[in-house]
Amino acid sequence: MRIERVWFEDEKIFIRTDTGAEHGQSLMWYPRLQAATEEQRSAYRLSPCGIHWDEIDEDVSFESFAYEEPEPLNPIARAFKAMPFINVSQFARMIKIPQSVMASYIAGRKIPSEDRKREIEAALHQLGDKLKTISL
Repeated sequence: MRIERVWFEDEKIFIRTDTGAEHGQSLMWYPRLQAATEEQRSAYRLSPCGIHWDEIDEDVSFESFAYEEPEPLNPIARAFKAMPFINVSQFARMIKIPQSVMASYIAGRKIPSEDRKREIEAALHQLGDKLKTISL
């Protein structure tokens, strides 16, 4: 298989092979690539096994495009996956909900009400605001 084109669209990376087949996958599995600029994303090189970005030290194997795409994560799961350094138990305590309920929201086993979603979002924003006040 030879790759003829690599492109990005709607939080996904796509490839087109020399046979005309097109495959895509979510950038959520590649946080460095997801956060990269367009210039960084366009600075890739192809190898026999996949695509490599030297500047951001990221690799995507060709075989990974053949994997079945899992169901998309819910917005709360996406937020916590993007920031794995947040302690979910402590966060749940901070907003005064049981850790098991927060874990169920993240896993998609429970769907929070719109009010609860706004509460979680506001708490994440407050956390960000607190981080911005830190001076070293």
